Amino acid sequence: MTLAEVIDDHFLARYRALLDAEDEAFDELEHAYEDGDRSHFEQNLTAWRDAIQRKLDYLHRKGVVLPPAVV
Repeated sequence: MTLAEVIDDHFLARYRALLDAEDEAFDELEHAYEDGDRSHFEQNLTAWRDAIQRKLDYLHRKGVVLPPAVV
């Protein structure tokens, strides 16, 4: 299957949702950092990494990229 066959409306909608989740997680991380709230920062950092990993896993499953894992 070619890349052009993979990218369709469904792919773009799912990818947009994954990007939105990553963006939301980063916003929470940023707020915790700015507030100096270490415990929430750690939790939000984990949530942000998880959101990134979900996005990368999706792209990998679709064959769009072969990303390294977020550690």
